[in-house]
Amino acid sequence: MRTHAVGQKHPHHIHLGAILYSHVLPFMKKNAVLLIALVAAAITSCIVPPDKAYLDYFDWKTLTCLFCVLAVVCALKNIRFFFFLAQKIVRAFKNARACVLALAYVTFIGSMLIANDMALLTFLPLGYLVLTSTGKKKYMAFTFIMQNIAANLGGMLTPFGNPQNLYLYTKFAIPTGEFMWIMLPPFLISVALITLCCFVFVKKEPLSIEEDKITLPLWRTLVYGVLFALSIVIVFRVIPFWIGLIVIPIALLFLDRKALGKVDYGLLLTFMAFFVFSGNMARIPAVQRAFGDLMQKNSLLVSTLSCQIISNVPSAILLSQFTGNYQPLLLGVNIGGCGTLISSLASLITFREYLSHNPDGVKKYLLLFSAFNFAFLGILLGACALLLL
Repeated sequence: MRTHAVGQKHPHHIHLGAILYSHVLPFMKKNAVLLIALVAAAITSCIVPPDKAYLDYFDWKTLTCLFCVLAVVCALKNIRFFFFLAQKIVRAFKNARACVLALAYVTFIGSMLIANDMALLTFLPLGYLVLTSTGKKKYMAFTFIMQNIAANLGGMLTPFGNPQNLYLYTKFAIPTGEFMWIMLPPFLISVALITLCCFVFVKKEPLSIEEDKITLPLWRTLVYGVLFALSIVIVFRVIPFWIGLIVIPIALLFLDRKALGKVDYGLLLTFMAFFVFSGNMARIPAVQRAFGDLMQKNSLLVSTLSCQIISNVPSAILLSQFTGNYQPLLLGVNIGGCGTLISSLASLITFREYLSHNPDGVKKYLLLFSAFNFAFLGILLGACALLLL
C-alpha cells in the first residue's frame, strides 16, 4: 500500500489544484460578466420561482439578430476582410498621430456596422500590430483606450452598434430616424473629444508599416456581404427575424462551419441570463416601486449610474421595465458605457487584450483608463442633460 509522508500533499490534490489554476480560473476571468449574470439570474429565481411567465422574458428577435450578425462577422474575419479593410486605411497615413486617429476612427466605423464588441475583437489586434511593427508601443495603452471609447460611443449611433441599442430599439419599436436623431449629438461630441485627445496626447512622429499581402476570395466575400446585408435588413424589421435564423446558419454550414463555432455564444448566454434577472426583478414589488420612482425623477442619471455598477446591457434590460420614456434611457445606457471597467462588456474585452500583451502594465492602464473614461462621461452627461431640458 502506498503511503504519504506527513505534510506531503496528495497527488490528487496537486492535480486538482493544477486544473483549477490552469483552466478554471482563466475561464472565470475571461467570462466574469457571464458568471455574474448567471449568479444574478439564479438568486432572483429563488425569489421568483420559475413559471410560464419566464418564457415572456426573452426577446427572441434581439437574440436572433445578435446571433446572425456575430456569425457573419466571424465568417468575414476568417477571410481577413476587416484586417484587409483596416490595413488599407492605416497604410494611407504616415505618422503616429494620424495612425492612432485612423485606428480610433476605423473602430468608430466598425462599431456602427458590426457592433462594438466585434469591432474591438477585430481592430485591437490591428492596433497592437501597427504599434509594435513601427516601434510605437509607448502609445499602446492610450490607443487601446481610445479604441475602447470609440467602440462604446461610436456604436451608439446605429440600432445594431451596441447590444443595448438593439434591445431598446426592438422593445420600444423606436423609428430608425428618431433613434439616430436622438443619438447624433452625443455621437458628434464623442468624435470631437477623441480627435482632440489624439491631437493633444500623440506626437506627429513619422512611421512606416510593412505591407502584408492579403487576397480576398471574391465569391466568398460577395456571399458574406449579402448575408451581412440580410442581418442588417432583419435588424431594421424589413423581413421576419426567423428567416435569418434559417438562411445564415445553413449558408455558413456549407461555406465556413468554423465561423459558427467561433460565435460568441457566451455573449448570447449572458443576454439570456440578464433577461431572466431583469424579468424577475421587475416582478418584485419593492424593486418595482424603487426603480419606478427613481426613473420618474431622473432617468438619464439613474441609467448612467446603473451602468457603472451592473454594466450597460443589463441596465438597459432592467430599467426598460420601469419606464416608457426611452430617450433618456437610451442616452444613459450609451454614454454610461464610459466610466468604470465593468460599465461595458467592450471595456472588459479591451482590458483583457491589453493584459495579454502587457501583463505588467495593469496599474498604468487602469489609471489612464479611469482618467479618460470619467472625463468623457462627465462631459457627455452634462451635454445630454442639456439636450433633455
